[in-house]
Amino acid sequence: MPVFSTAESAVKRIFSGDIVFIHTAAAAPQTLIRALTNRSNELKNVQIYHLHTEGDAPYAQEGMQDAFEANALFIGPNVRKAVNEGRVNFVPIFLSEIPLLFRRKALQLDVALIQVSPPDRHGFCSLGISVDATRAAIDTAHLIIAEVNPNMPRTHGDGLIHLNQIHELVEVDYPLPQHLLPEPDEVDMQIGRNIASLIEDGSTLQMGIGTIPNAALYCLKDHRRLGIHTEMFSDGVIDLVESGVITGENKKIHRGKLVSGFLMGSQRLYNFVNDNPQVAMLDIAYVNDVSVIRKNPMAVSINSAIEVDLTGQVCADSIGTRFYSGVGGQMDFIRGASLSEGGKPIIALPSITNKGESKIVPVLKTGAGVVTTRAHVHFVATEFGVADLWGKNIRQRVKALINISHPSKREELLEQAAMYYHL
Repeated sequence: MPVFSTAESAVKRIFSGDIVFIHTAAAAPQTLIRALTNRSNELKNVQIYHLHTEGDAPYAQEGMQDAFEANALFIGPNVRKAVNEGRVNFVPIFLSEIPLLFRRKALQLDVALIQVSPPDRHGFCSLGISVDATRAAIDTAHLIIAEVNPNMPRTHGDGLIHLNQIHELVEVDYPLPQHLLPEPDEVDMQIGRNIASLIEDGSTLQMGIGTIPNAALYCLKDHRRLGIHTEMFSDGVIDLVESGVITGENKKIHRGKLVSGFLMGSQRLYNFVNDNPQVAMLDIAYVNDVSVIRKNPMAVSINSAIEVDLTGQVCADSIGTRFYSGVGGQMDFIRGASLSEGGKPIIALPSITNKGESKIVPVLKTGAGVVTTRAHVHFVATEFGVADLWGKNIRQRVKALINISHPSKREELLEQAAMYYHL
């Protein structure tokens, strides 16, 4: 039987100057994070690296800078304010390359703080709903400290870790954070219908989380033989699996499997993936590898944007100079889908913001980050239609994007386009 420590005892093995990785998304080990942060008066310059994490991020609060220097490889809501106030650093990087940072020793991790399922009779625990870059972290960190939570689903794939590999075990019992989305509104549904019109039977899908991806999934109920190969998925796929729409039978690799790197959603989702051999949770360096993505025919990527300029440049990580999210896997899948036989990379966004500003703009805001270049973009979808930009010249792109912008913004966009792009 394993010997369990308290969280307070376990984190005493973390020292000033250590580089610490925190498990991703809903798998972030909340008890260990609190215990580590409670040692702030004892520590100096502990480097923390993480992607999006759910729950609190107390190491990012004011007054913690001497003890902790946090680095967000992807920005979640719990550190967004801290990033833009200078208390947390943002690291722009492709999701597919984060494991390389660890494996190539460009970033040598001292500690990995993780959350796992209880061990099976052979002593193997599971990383559960978050394998992503955490697989590389536990493969390369000198010290692994794990919460063992009976609420963590046991998933199949690359997430197994034996008790002998874990240096400190902390027994916990709390529900995983759930990410519950509101029902899509009519704008979301119209975007979803426009996306669905591009998707052929037999396609393999990548999508994120949000009302637009969910709306697109709602609109695929009459499709057949769809597959999943994605960095993450949420509840929206479950109904399509159970109704026989998603079968994976047309995939060339991992036929019949739902391939993902991490998951986030409701308890229904966590129950669905628990010990489900249809779900393969794999290392994100593999899942997001362009050469892997392109192997499936008709790979479709569905990604969002903060704004798109009239030449097709996509800003997805910032609002002007204010960092908002991160690079993530958008480019991995945009490129993978574009190289797939019959593949379709799609950028989807509402035509206007909640404040009534156009999200299709003549030029990006000052300081906005270009996540997807104008050369990589193929399809852009709003509630007013789909613009196919592949192989189009600048004038053709400008006209196509104005045609799917909000009608109230088109005259102004035309005037600005005439000035900038000589229409």
